[in-house]
Amino acid sequence: MIKYIEETTEFLQEKGFDKPEIGIILGTGLGQLINEIEIIKEISYNHIPNFPTATVEFHKGKLIYGKLAGKTVVVMQGRFHLYEGYSLQDVTYPVRIMHQLGIKTLLVSNASGAVNLDFKKGELMLIDDHINLQGGSPLAFKGVEQLGTRFTDMSAPYDQSINTKLETIAKEKHINLHKGVYASVLGPQLETRAEYRYLKTIGADAVGMSTVPEVIVANHLGLPLAAVSVLTDECDPDNLKPINIDEIIALAGKAEPDMITLFKEVIQSL
Repeated sequence: MIKYIEETTEFLQEKGFDKPEIGIILGTGLGQLINEIEIIKEISYNHIPNFPTATVEFHKGKLIYGKLAGKTVVVMQGRFHLYEGYSLQDVTYPVRIMHQLGIKTLLVSNASGAVNLDFKKGELMLIDDHINLQGGSPLAFKGVEQLGTRFTDMSAPYDQSINTKLETIAKEKHINLHKGVYASVLGPQLETRAEYRYLKTIGADAVGMSTVPEVIVANHLGLPLAAVSVLTDECDPDNLKPINIDEIIALAGKAEPDMITLFKEVIQSL
């Protein structure tokens, strides 16, 4: 993997991806932040050596380099998921590349379902902690100790200082920002009523199919990060209705301006 990382990093550096300060991962339906960026370079994933290729139709599949809120950023417009058939090493490979390029902070977004019924669809949740239900670890491979400590501490996976800044910004901008625990499942099927009850019992406030692998690797690399979920549906097991993916994407888009405000403001403060 070290050889692959070096090869990918050299390729991107030659293309002008020069010492970005902040990395951003954009989740489902959350691509409009790109419109706020002064784009310097952009490359499709399928043109980057050793990079996976996004297969989900609403994920764009581009790596973008530019300026946002006075900082140099590298942005993943579209992420990778286990449910697409990738390995955990594939899913997290871009985090290792962004770190190798030089980022000092990682910001992550995703769309998720509200298990905590005090949270409503269209609102945002700052991830304070998580539960890994994906059945594996992106650090469980031979030679991982060459890239960072094998037994990575996860007592505080989300940076408290960045989270505090995000909460302060939310209050100042009158954005309703919940704080809670994100459970990451394999997918791509949605949860049953019994599974939603289980998630609530074990302490989850929201559930999705991403983010946790990237967070684990960021911690492995000693990279401070924060993550925000856009809550796109309410997972009430007693009143469960068939899922509407178009509605989920639309709700993510509706809530996105608040997420963009949070990210822009916190980037400016870093």
